[in-house]
Amino acid sequence: MTKGAQAEARATNKSNPKMPYTTLQIGFAGEIATITLNRPDKRNAISAAMIADLLAALAEAEANPARILILTGAGKAFCAGMDLEALKAVATQSPTEHLEDSRRTARLYRRLWSFPKPTIAAVNGPAVAGGCGLATLCDFTIAAPEAKFGYPEVRIGFIPAIVSVFLTRQIGEKRARDLLLTGRIIDAAEALNLGLINEIAPTPELMGAAHRLAKELLYSSPLSLLKTKKLLRDSAAPELDRELELAIAESAQMRSTEDFREGLTSFLEKRAPRWVSK
Repeated sequence: MTKGAQAEARATNKSNPKMPYTTLQIGFAGEIATITLNRPDKRNAISAAMIADLLAALAEAEANPARILILTGAGKAFCAGMDLEALKAVATQSPTEHLEDSRRTARLYRRLWSFPKPTIAAVNGPAVAGGCGLATLCDFTIAAPEAKFGYPEVRIGFIPAIVSVFLTRQIGEKRARDLLLTGRIIDAAEALNLGLINEIAPTPELMGAAHRLAKELLYSSPLSLLKTKKLLRDSAAPELDRELELAIAESAQMRSTEDFREGLTSFLEKRAPRWVSK
């Protein structure tokens, strides 16, 4: 268990010894841990509470003897991006609060990317914006045929700054530019072709496919898996962390612009944006 995970677990245990999650569920079955995003009425949208729950659940899963982690969503969506109420609150935030929000998001993504045990995302439905980041930062991503993926931030005055750091490493710069600059939503078949996901499984068999992969990984040496993930993480971490700092600053700065405010307002009012920048 890393020092960071130990600190997260201590902080979580101190504030809530029983770790009652309000936005997700965590379960353990033998050597497989499963985290299920559990806000189906909100399409499992990301809120500050969910970020805190995910960080705590990742610490709990790391501390547990389970060797493989599966991440999935309850209901018809995997994760629809930022929560609507959180979006409304963003409009009133100060520059300092924008920076804190960006850092919080970056911390979650980096934590999932660097999680020491193998991770599998079982994407049961749309995974958009921040939800797409959660789905594709796992080591393996298995999707149902009806799953959708994309980063539509530029269409509503955001910039997909933080996730871009990871996406360019996953699918290459040219393909990342396509997704990030157009903001288009793609289906599971195209995501597979781009290398954004590893496999498509029929919806009724999605969790079965995730468990089959988990069991295949369990045949490998536990130490070898941990060491391989550490090697991959440590070789990329210095440059990735430098780029994340730049992305955090750019993301926070964009939230203070007129385009951001207009994009957010038009999205909430369900109308076409009237951009003010040239």
